[in-house]
Amino acid sequence: MLVLRLLNVVAPAYFLCISLVTFVLQIFLFIPSMFRDPSTTPLFSPALLHGALFLFLSANALGNYVLVIQSSPEDLGKGLNLGKGSEVVADWLDGSRSPGSALPSTHFCRLCARVTQRHDHHCFFTGNCIGSRNMRNFIMFCLYTSLACLDSLVAGMAYISAALSMSFANPLAFLTLLPHSISQFFSGALLSSEMFVILMLYLWLGIGLACAGFCCHQMLLILRGQTRYQVRKGMVVRARPWRENLQEVFGKRWLLGLLIPVLNVGSDCRRQKEK
Repeated sequence: MLVLRLLNVVAPAYFLCISLVTFVLQIFLFIPSMFRDPSTTPLFSPALLHGALFLFLSANALGNYVLVIQSSPEDLGKGLNLGKGSEVVADWLDGSRSPGSALPSTHFCRLCARVTQRHDHHCFFTGNCIGSRNMRNFIMFCLYTSLACLDSLVAGMAYISAALSMSFANPLAFLTLLPHSISQFFSGALLSSEMFVILMLYLWLGIGLACAGFCCHQMLLILRGQTRYQVRKGMVVRARPWRENLQEVFGKRWLLGLLIPVLNVGSDCRRQKEK
């Protein structure tokens, strides 16, 4: 448990550090290198368009990241008829209350010390549990993080291609880039800044693919009307049309959530209708 609590603190700091490094490399290294002659740069040049795209992806990723943290499951747990204060924690810890006693898939997280409705999993990179209140923001966070990493990967490859006068037309060139770069770095033929960018290329690739795969897996569960917690516990869910499952998570203003970071109001609207 101590290791998990430490990971719950280190992982968000690691993510913010990677985000800061990516932003600095893009703004002060990759994008300026795309300007050949700033005095004759057209209004809609590739460099400006790439910069605008990166800022859009980064703003959405960071905005949804903040909303995932702010949308605390604890706020939702206060509305459940589970007791008050320490009584809730004590009852859940000693097992006197079953997870489904109040609402389906209600779960108490020992790391957060919070009650979550439609609990999916605990995300260490946000230090928060993912449930009905912040599921949409979490999916948008994974989507835009993946796109920002892949965008940085393409920009970094273009920078390395120009700096080292090499081509990535051959797919094996990227796979053999790291071992060749390490040998050149220790022989003094490669600058430390270039070696750092090469290491970041593989990090962006790993994070981008991981977030994309996780986002696709999460969308598949949503279409089925399931959560990872339900699948892990073997809970049976009531079959519903996939459109209703999507609307429950993304709400009616789903298109707005694709463009700008907004709170998930879909479950709140549904709760008001039920009342």
